[in-house]
Amino acid sequence: MSRPQLAEARRVRAGELFEQGALNAVIARAVGVCAESVRRWRRMWEEGGVSSLRRRAAAGRPPKLDGAQVEMVRAALARGAQAHGFEAGLWTLGRVATVVERVTGVVLSRASVWRLLTGWLGWSLQRPERRAVERGESEIARWIGHEWPRIKKGR
Repeated sequence: MSRPQLAEARRVRAGELFEQGALNAVIARAVGVCAESVRRWRRMWEEGGVSSLRRRAAAGRPPKLDGAQVEMVRAALARGAQAHGFEAGLWTLGRVATVVERVTGVVLSRASVWRLLTGWLGWSLQRPERRAVERGESEIARWIGHEWPRIKKGR
């Protein structure tokens, strides 16, 4: 159960207890909230009944991408950055914005791209390791095994 659903279930349970005539302190303990929340819910319940305690649709501007478009973007990103003509295989906000525009025709800001990636797609920030291309693992192992003990002894 998501957090908003859990909160709604608590309010509705409190509404049921209001109808039974329970005291605010008893209701607060029963649903696990503070007494002030119960007082606020009781005022709402008195004005509009149990329906006033239910969740309302999210306010504000609707998202620019619908569910189908998000899935199109997910599929496009799964093919990798190089499949979309980028030289390196790393995704940046700018590259993702370009792919979103190509796939859906919708222009997103960098902030909106970030919300899309982290909120809708479940991605997280990943930073590549900074290692030299010329790095020689065998030479590093030899140095750690032979040179470092010799240097450490000399102290």
